[in-house]
Amino acid sequence: MPNAAYDIAIIGGGINGCGIARDAAGRGLSVYLCEQSDFASATSSASTKLIHGGLRYLEFYEFRLVREALIERERLLRIAPHIIWPLRFVLPHHSGLRPRWLLRLGLFLYDSLGGRKILPATKTLDLPKSPYGAALKPDFRTGFEYSDCWVEDARLVVLNAMDAAARGASVNPRTKCVAARRDGGLWRLAVEGPHGKSDTIVARTLVNAAGPWVGEVLNDQLRMPTPAPIRLVKGSHIVVRKLFDHDHAYIFQNADGRIVFAIPYEQDFTLIGTTDRDFHSDPSRVSASEEEADYLCASASAYFRVPVTRDQIVWTYSGVRPLYDDGASSAQEATRDYVLDLVAPDGQAPLLTVFGGKITTYRRLAEEVLERLSNHLSLGKPWTSTAALPGGDFPYDGAAMLAAKLREEFPFLSERHARRLVRAYGTRAELIMNGARCAEDLGRVFGLDLTEAEVTYLMQYEWAQTPDDVLWRRSKLGLRTGADDKAALEAFMRTGRTAAHSAA
Repeated sequence: MPNAAYDIAIIGGGINGCGIARDAAGRGLSVYLCEQSDFASATSSASTKLIHGGLRYLEFYEFRLVREALIERERLLRIAPHIIWPLRFVLPHHSGLRPRWLLRLGLFLYDSLGGRKILPATKTLDLPKSPYGAALKPDFRTGFEYSDCWVEDARLVVLNAMDAAARGASVNPRTKCVAARRDGGLWRLAVEGPHGKSDTIVARTLVNAAGPWVGEVLNDQLRMPTPAPIRLVKGSHIVVRKLFDHDHAYIFQNADGRIVFAIPYEQDFTLIGTTDRDFHSDPSRVSASEEEADYLCASASAYFRVPVTRDQIVWTYSGVRPLYDDGASSAQEATRDYVLDLVAPDGQAPLLTVFGGKITTYRRLAEEVLERLSNHLSLGKPWTSTAALPGGDFPYDGAAMLAAKLREEFPFLSERHARRLVRAYGTRAELIMNGARCAEDLGRVFGLDLTEAEVTYLMQYEWAQTPDDVLWRRSKLGLRTGADDKAALEAFMRTGRTAAHSAA
């Protein structure tokens, strides 16, 4: 659409940008989205992987945010049951911190605020008699068990991008907006894509959903003042070998007011995080510091019988949240709520800037963005609360049955492999199998069970271009892929990229 104006242009391919693109495309709008790197290459792939209300936000009286997130929790579970599933959390009572009655009250509110229908309610645990107390120090006698959900965060982003594209959106990873100017009632964006390709995009409205770069886009690309203060908060995580043999997660209170999760991760590991620290550097160079790793080890060791030490760490990751600065005294107290700033001078094209937000509320944020722009665009009705994301068209509790069905059709798949494919692709796993009659039909294996067939699918349907796209964002198979397999994967993908570029 080189000569026609898009209804909406979006800068940023994280969860908010891709969620807005999907919603807008499904309402009949023409949509252009650009992302300077891969989808979910920053904050949206560096979360604690939770769809949750945010139990600790109740302490800061953020009842509206918690209620909205709790409502969204079950909506998202229904529309993406392959990448989102229920997870029970164990909260040990620490006698030196929050009193027992306060924890009970908070959990009662947590159970009640969001109209919970699917997830089970909170219950009290006698930890010495519970299997979930075995991994903890014996001085923790009482605990509480409550519900939230797990999410494959980067996959949630790419599935929204896929659905947006399927509904007509122009979705462009590795394409940077280098300048944007108002031209009467339109925006004109200069963009630079792969292989140095430049283009000009014309749109009636512009959304800045650039995450940690939201201020940079305003200042440098748009040449506009920042309308609200931005607080960058860094959250780091460590991954260690599996610390316990059950499927529940832990939430630990710390004396400094922060909380730390210990979560079963990728079957063989435990994920521990997060930290909350103010960040004042380049978001593209964020990493977990030694001090943060020590903090997370010490926080977990305060609860587990067996101490967690630095030498157990197999991987770390870190992300930067672009929060609206509400003047909170500490990073962990800064609001996680989103703020939408709409600037629409008379007769000029509107600009809406997204500050803050959390992955759980991305869908509702997208609805609100379009509500705010409704005076400038002709919108269809909201629709995303019940429409399944790609591959998620099966019951919320049907993943095991779907994996069993996949093994029936393709009996050469191991149970573990079939389960992983369903947990990543849902009903679209059939596209990867593509009628294969034996394991050899899937091609070479790179590491654990990553096949040429799967990589080809990721390149064809999910914009994967590099080994990191495949190993760390479309999956977490990087935890099990050695240097030789990664080199072979790079060579295979380079051949595919070269062929695709030549065809283009």
